[in-house]
Amino acid sequence: MSRVTKVEFLYDFGSPNAYLAHEAIPAIAARVGLEFEYVPVLLGGVFKATGNVSPAVSTQGIKNKGEYLMREVARFVRRHGIAHFNFNPFFPVNTLQIMRGAVVAQREGIAAEYIDAVFAHTWGAAPKKMDDAEVIRAALEESGLPAERIMAGIADSSVKQQLIENTQRAVERGVFGMPAFFVGAEHYFGKEAFAEIEQDLARGFARDGAGG
Repeated sequence: MSRVTKVEFLYDFGSPNAYLAHEAIPAIAARVGLEFEYVPVLLGGVFKATGNVSPAVSTQGIKNKGEYLMREVARFVRRHGIAHFNFNPFFPVNTLQIMRGAVVAQREGIAAEYIDAVFAHTWGAAPKKMDDAEVIRAALEESGLPAERIMAGIADSSVKQQLIENTQRAVERGVFGMPAFFVGAEHYFGKEAFAEIEQDLARGFARDGAGG
């Protein structure tokens, strides 16, 4: 069986936990010695296909659960030394345009720069309404990205189809929410899964695809 050489990170910019995972990934990638491959997936499509809902919905009416989740976030931010995290005042953000933009950025060879910028504009120091086309364009320009090419590419039918296929494939592999990770055939869910991923890699479990 071939050895795993990467960790797949399935993400949607609308997930605050995906942003937190993104901020933690560089240090974790250095520790485990593997590249994280970013795969854009539409979280709304995953929810629709699986019958899932966001934590903002699932915690409604449950005493103490929402407060605990916020404490969990605060611990994660401290543990990983994340400099900026602010809850987006426009949440939930319809991420269809910016997720299609991620596909465009992949094709343009600027995925890393685009991902850093859009996550920062959505959850960083000054969160923006990243489902407004003009706000998106201005944010991309501010980050030095080719805003007009990206915005034009969002309307491309093959870009739309690729995002659909990424989303369908994620559901077929067992994904029900974000962030999701795959090490070989092994699926992990949530930002707190990093410890489990590292442990499994250390003992060769995930690296050899033993749980697939």
